[in-house]
Amino acid sequence: MYAPVQLFSASRQNLWRLTLIRLLVLAAQAGSVGIAYLTDILPLPWLALSVTLGISLGLCLLTFLRLRGPWPVTELEYTAQLACDLIVHSVLLYYSGGSTNPFVSYYLVPLTIAAATLPWFYSMFLAGLALTGYTALLIWYHPLHLNNVQHEAMLISLHLFGMWMNFALSAAFITFFVVKMAGALRSQDELHALRREEGMRDQQLLAVATQAAGAAHELGTPLATISVLLKELRQEYRDKPALQDDLALLQEQVKLCKETLQHLVRAAEADRRQAVFEQTVVQWLETTLNRWHLMRPEATYRFQCLGFGAVPRLSPPADLSQALLNLLNNAADACPDKLDIRLDWDHQWINLSIRDHGAGVPLAIAEQIGKPFFTTKGKGFGLGLFLSQASVTRAGGSVKLYNHEEGGTLTELRLPRLAPGDDHE
Repeated sequence: MYAPVQLFSASRQNLWRLTLIRLLVLAAQAGSVGIAYLTDILPLPWLALSVTLGISLGLCLLTFLRLRGPWPVTELEYTAQLACDLIVHSVLLYYSGGSTNPFVSYYLVPLTIAAATLPWFYSMFLAGLALTGYTALLIWYHPLHLNNVQHEAMLISLHLFGMWMNFALSAAFITFFVVKMAGALRSQDELHALRREEGMRDQQLLAVATQAAGAAHELGTPLATISVLLKELRQEYRDKPALQDDLALLQEQVKLCKETLQHLVRAAEADRRQAVFEQTVVQWLETTLNRWHLMRPEATYRFQCLGFGAVPRLSPPADLSQALLNLLNNAADACPDKLDIRLDWDHQWINLSIRDHGAGVPLAIAEQIGKPFFTTKGKGFGLGLFLSQASVTRAGGSVKLYNHEEGGTLTELRLPRLAPGDDHE
């Protein structure tokens, strides 16, 4: 089962980061107020400051509780969270010197976050709120008065230290957190683009499947007619051995076509019933290779099993076996002689490589390989690799093609293996 998408959305991640920023700033603000209280340099409204800091802490706790829920974080809510930060910051500045407070430039941090993560309308609203607060603090604020003239030098030092701390915090937040937030949005956009691509591929697969079902239904009758005619021709021309051999070969090919259609129907029925059988990857591969060699008797190959330890097991659906047949046929079409097939595995993946000694993949069209109805062989429909990639991806694996450094094409098929507890002979 998959977790709900909203639990991993960019807005949710950004709200977590914003809450972390709020906690760090709250710690810095509380530390500054605490130092001022302990040193007794300034007479400040300690109760009002404590209440405001408590409200900021309560906002953090409420946000943590809210993020434990399943509902998504909207842009409006994110804007409200940033607005609360600006208001709390304005109130703290009001009770601690207004625009003369060294932390006044912290207004820029929420605005930078808004510019990086929110649409322009919300960013403009927050910018107006920050400008209003800053302007008001130029007129209305709780002035600072020294308890002792001798503390003036210490106050200047603290002011300079506060300016440095504000700059350091702002630079750290903008550099780290804002970059992370923008990265989360980019990742979400890439995920949406990937899902759109998968949706388009599923539509293409549905169209191909519809056409294949219709073709399978229509081919049954002509194949049956051809089979009857071939049988009659063999009886009629018994005295011609050369023709008998050709007719026998045609009968075998027609029989193979009928078996392929029957296999297609059985596979569809098995897929509908979810009737897949667990077997070792070696058994699955050898069965598929034997079937493929009947289809392509002219091809020669060498099979090597390079894996160590317990042989992984898998439950391959019918379309996965057909995907492997398509990849083998592609390699045989490039060069049917001396195909090199290797099987290996580790604790997580099953790796199968097929290397042919053909001309390789032209670099000019490498990006087109695997797209539907695109072929470089001058024959066929250009669907084999496309369907193979779709089937393997559906099984959680991947298919990649490379130009081998010694010539030819290397096709790599990677499949996830079952849990370690399922590895047994």
